[in-house]
Amino acid sequence: MPVYPAGPWIQPHAIRRLGRHSADTSGRFNRGMSFLILAFAAGVLTIVSPCILPVLPFVLARAGKPFLRNGLPMLLGMALAFTAVATLAAVGGGWAVQANEYGRIAALGLLALFALTLLFPELADRLARPLVALGARMASSGEGGEGGNPSLLSSLVLGAATGLLWAPCAGPVLGLILTGAAIQGANAGTSLLLLAYAGGAAVSLALSLLVGGRVYALLRRSLGISRWARRAMGAAVLAGVALIATGLDTGLLSRLSLGSTSKIEQTLINVFQAQAPGDGPMAAANAMPLTAAKAEAAPIPASTPTAWQDSTFAPLAGATGWVNTAPLAGADLRGKVVLVDFWTYSCINCLRTLPYIRAWADKYREAGLVVLGVHSPEFAFEKNESNVRRAVKDLGLAYPVAIDSRHAIWRGFENQAWPALYFVDAQGRVRHHVFGEGQYEASERLIQKLLAERNGGGVRDAGLVAVQGEGVQAAPGNRVLSGETYVGHERAVNFVPAGGLRADSAQRYEPAANLSLNHWTLGGQWLVEAERAAAAQAGARLAYRFRARDLHLVLGRDAGAAPVRFRVRVDGKPPAQNHGTDIAADGSGVIDAHRLYQLVRLPASAGDHLFEIEFLDPGAHVYAFTFG
Repeated sequence: MPVYPAGPWIQPHAIRRLGRHSADTSGRFNRGMSFLILAFAAGVLTIVSPCILPVLPFVLARAGKPFLRNGLPMLLGMALAFTAVATLAAVGGGWAVQANEYGRIAALGLLALFALTLLFPELADRLARPLVALGARMASSGEGGEGGNPSLLSSLVLGAATGLLWAPCAGPVLGLILTGAAIQGANAGTSLLLLAYAGGAAVSLALSLLVGGRVYALLRRSLGISRWARRAMGAAVLAGVALIATGLDTGLLSRLSLGSTSKIEQTLINVFQAQAPGDGPMAAANAMPLTAAKAEAAPIPASTPTAWQDSTFAPLAGATGWVNTAPLAGADLRGKVVLVDFWTYSCINCLRTLPYIRAWADKYREAGLVVLGVHSPEFAFEKNESNVRRAVKDLGLAYPVAIDSRHAIWRGFENQAWPALYFVDAQGRVRHHVFGEGQYEASERLIQKLLAERNGGGVRDAGLVAVQGEGVQAAPGNRVLSGETYVGHERAVNFVPAGGLRADSAQRYEPAANLSLNHWTLGGQWLVEAERAAAAQAGARLAYRFRARDLHLVLGRDAGAAPVRFRVRVDGKPPAQNHGTDIAADGSGVIDAHRLYQLVRLPASAGDHLFEIEFLDPGAHVYAFTFG
């Protein structure tokens, strides 16, 4: 997983140093403003995204009415509702998704009633009588006659209802924002970024509403067809409600040829990265993790004796559990050289660093090195303590591991990537950090240097460890042109057909006949949730065209369910000698736990290949592709 978790849209060099290494406060402010502008620009681009189409009739239904009392409050309500729902969905878990579903049902009812008042003015008159429902009265007050005085509140509530139904295509920028919210928790910065994104969408919709209003006024003056135009708009709103309620909007969008805005957003990200110095444009997201394919190192300050820095390890108090040790604090590590490794057990980059970290822990333990693993999860199943304990045992990790399921230690270190290594000297000072894979020789030389400072002399064996990772822990191959790809709708990209994922609702998908490099498709019955896709029936399929030596897939199954059988094909045939460590030569395998599975191991990474997997039982959970 090329250093998590913003997705494949961040380029390999896009990495940010820790806040503690940045002394320029004004630079941080400028970078924060840059990311706000980036979020706003991505929101503006939604007007050319197919995902805006289902809610467009709701907005255009206000054309012909005074903008300040109708269109503007409606768009404001839409932006605020989207911001609130997106923040809760990112940090609130399943209960927030369920609450949003109830809100969607209420919103559909309110907007359906609004459409009926457009179609039948006499209904609006009846609903204006006393003791009617509040939502119906707001709808009628907005359309209650030629000389009526529309209510600001009615437009605001109708906008909020629209915001509950709007599910924008999650492109690179929105994926970054939602990922930061999930990792860092709810905060004002995240909500501000979401509001900037929604504000950008509202601005583009406002322009379309103003243009629509002028067209409506022209038709009304020249042709006198305002009554029929209103009825036509009511029919369009009712059709939009029906499409969203039945899920047919997803099928319709999947057949449209409108292009995705992901490439444009990626270009904007690259521009902002080039212009923003230091920590990069994402600083406003409070240490939002970025993608990187190579390690980055911090400069090593000169060695000067200081008092013990107990505050360095204060974040350890936030651990939710410990493996291989009793709970540790700064006092337990005083006088030791400590290597802190932030990792998560389904991260391919993290797994490929483990052979070196295990070897360093064994070789330098007697000299005073303590390796401290900090397991900070990305996916929900990695927060399960029993899953973490099983992974630590299966991976053969004998050193202490802190379980950081609430990301308290992550935030305390102001970390921003998996894997991340922090080198702490015997005085408790962070002397160095490395993000991502690589720089193993330099890292080991630094360990030897810090131990020499501690012990007053060099280590007995100044040679370097020789390791050879096996299976998923093997070093990556050359010419890997495929990057980590998430399957959950929150960060999904390159799905074919574009815009065709139905969020949080069971849907039958027709697989695409042809796939370009790094594009993927679904077939059969699937439930696509924020961070995963669940196979709702036996026979569900997934295909991906890739170029790499190794293909991995993060998989899981329903809690307490029997193992899920699956079958893999490469270029339309069983993989034979090209099978990964987790399947047989005929392509058969089973999902027995939530973890990363190596499914393909080619001799080299030359050429494109079509990967296909079919789940023979229901209940499979698919999270992300990674490559090596």
